[in-house]
Amino acid sequence: MTRTTYYTATTLDGFIADPDDSLAWLLRQPQDEGGGPQSYDDFIKRIGALVMGSTTYEWVLAHLERTGEDWFYSQPSWVMTTRDLPVPEGADVRFASGPVTDVYDALRDAAGDLDIWVVGGGDLAGQFADAGLLDDVIVSVAPVTLGAGRPLLPRRLELRLVETAPNGAFVTARYEVDGPLLEDRAG
Repeated sequence: MTRTTYYTATTLDGFIADPDDSLAWLLRQPQDEGGGPQSYDDFIKRIGALVMGSTTYEWVLAHLERTGEDWFYSQPSWVMTTRDLPVPEGADVRFASGPVTDVYDALRDAAGDLDIWVVGGGDLAGQFADAGLLDDVIVSVAPVTLGAGRPLLPRRLELRLVETAPNGAFVTARYEVDGPLLEDRAG
């Protein structure tokens, strides 16, 4: 069964990017990407489709331009935007706008027997949670505080801790999403 996962990193004070959308704080943190707990290499093997917001997409494009790297993903990738944005050569990038429920079936179909990755940002993951379509949150917490920036997940949710482990400088945690906070539920 296809699961939808928000896999991300955050600062100790709950930000995924600084006020200028920089990830410099993240990129200097040591981690075991090749097999440690909650490692990216293990995670990406289970992913059949990705979805990200336009700010995340533009950050990736700028990063690729700076480094000369190729598009990271072999999976079909959706970008939620109302703007015309470029597509890297050879990338399977699709653009969508409107509610996440409008693109969910296409994501699930593209993922097949694999999972969907909500790459970022926090509000996009929140939209999936609002629609009852977010199953898991996997987060790596860095030993950094920013004081301000893009919030990790700006929603009121009940999460159930499934697993924790250290990975390099990070503490990783996997949660299953139970839904809105109990006090916010109707009835």
